[in-house]
Amino acid sequence: MRKLKKGDDVVIIAGKDKGKRGLILRVESPSQVVVQGVNSVKKHQKPNPAKGSIGGIIDREMPIHVSNVAIYNFASKQTDRVGFKIDINKNKTRIYKSTGEVIES
Repeated sequence: MRKLKKGDDVVIIAGKDKGKRGLILRVESPSQVVVQGVNSVKKHQKPNPAKGSIGGIIDREMPIHVSNVAIYNFASKQTDRVGFKIDINKNKTRIYKSTGEVIES
């Protein structure tokens, strides 16, 4: 089980977009995630009639390392760390380290 998943609300804690908040759109690899509205670059794209894409300059979000993001805790209104807890039925759940509450996702 990974600490960060698609759909988690995270805050950027390092880099050019420090302080921005957004949702994880996808997990690229165990160490890279793509966050909505963060680390966006301009990409020059050629038209491809076979795929139906038009050419031009497009904005695109690029992956960011997981060490530069922290999950947002809505209860405390600040960033938090993720831990794991195993219950009696051997189910592993993600929890906030500061409060011990289960992360809903």
